[in-house]
Amino acid sequence: MNDYERIRDILDKSSYTVAMCGTDMMKESGMPSLRAPEIAYQVEKEFGYSPEEIFSSVFYVNRPDTFFKYYREWMLKPHLEPSTGFYALAELEKRGKLQCSIANNVHNLPGRAGCQKVLNLHGTIYDNECSRCGKKYPMEYIRDTNRVPLCEDCMAVIRPKVLLFGEQVDNRMMTAAVEEISKAQVLLLLGTSIGSGLCERYVKYFEGETLIIINAAEHFTDEKADIVLREEVKTALPKIVGL
Repeated sequence: MNDYERIRDILDKSSYTVAMCGTDMMKESGMPSLRAPEIAYQVEKEFGYSPEEIFSSVFYVNRPDTFFKYYREWMLKPHLEPSTGFYALAELEKRGKLQCSIANNVHNLPGRAGCQKVLNLHGTIYDNECSRCGKKYPMEYIRDTNRVPLCEDCMAVIRPKVLLFGEQVDNRMMTAAVEEISKAQVLLLLGTSIGSGLCERYVKYFEGETLIIINAAEHFTDEKADIVLREEVKTALPKIVGL
């Protein structure tokens, strides 16, 4: 029995499986890491500030023109489609082999691939509301304007419901993630590691039987997993699912 068959057998027998979708799954869908040195240099050269400085609540409040110029160019206009790994994840859920996906990407890649139960820890670019009256706006309303997006009703600045640098994950969302991981018999770490920013505060609540990592990159914490498949999720998971 090879690794694909072994993982497939474990998923078939699992009564409750949760997947955590990490940064490398985003990269497989074409999203560059905004913290990569070459990207940070490009952003600082264009805007005069680092991505961490611009994509913050301080900039949103005090420099909304710069914030939204950066936000449109780097977060909204890159055309991202879910990788085959996300579609394989949706197929697992459809077959009843996956109960929840937890992600930290703001493009809702699991949901757009067809997953129904998704916890987007950092929010999504598709949820926007007026900072004053709470009126909801679609992503396109922000993407297709060249100015600071204002509410049509009260003229306040619209707030993208995404987690900005320096902010904490909503307590209700954290609680929901902990509850799901606590119930899991199998925990899949996809495109991430136990020691990543996504996983380190949540994996400790896993008390199930099997922890599986599928990720091309190595990490010293991988030894704590029961199974490690050293491969990109976009090629490994479809093989496991049989797509």
